[in-house]
Amino acid sequence: MSLQVEKITSKEELDFAFAIREKVFVFEQEVDPAAEYDKFEDSSSHFLAKLDGKPVGTARWRYTSNGVKLERFAVLQEARGKGVGQGLVRAVLNDIASQEETKEKIKYLHAQLLAVPLYAKFGFEKVGDIFEECNILHYKMQLK
Repeated sequence: MSLQVEKITSKEELDFAFAIREKVFVFEQEVDPAAEYDKFEDSSSHFLAKLDGKPVGTARWRYTSNGVKLERFAVLQEARGKGVGQGLVRAVLNDIASQEETKEKIKYLHAQLLAVPLYAKFGFEKVGDIFEECNILHYKMQLK
């Protein structure tokens, strides 16, 4: 099984990413589509994960007033447990590290409870109390 994670550079790849997010967040997790797609789509760096050439996962990162936020990590159900999430986190962190302007900024994310162990593997630590976002429990996590 071959995993590739690359920065999105075309409209076609972005459409695949949006389709994955719709399937995972809107249909599976019942997130309101209005909350899923936002004004930051154009200013974010998006990534697409492919298993054997088939798009199965996506993520993005962007600058915020609080630092650099990693978000919208989504992996199709049939591809979970195959290292796709880890590949996405690694690719996103590598891309962030390659940007000179991110060096001194805080790197953080809002992790769904089931994803906390994944992000912890990369050095993220819980900050603060559990909270609800889009009817799903999360922890804010920050890279130490």
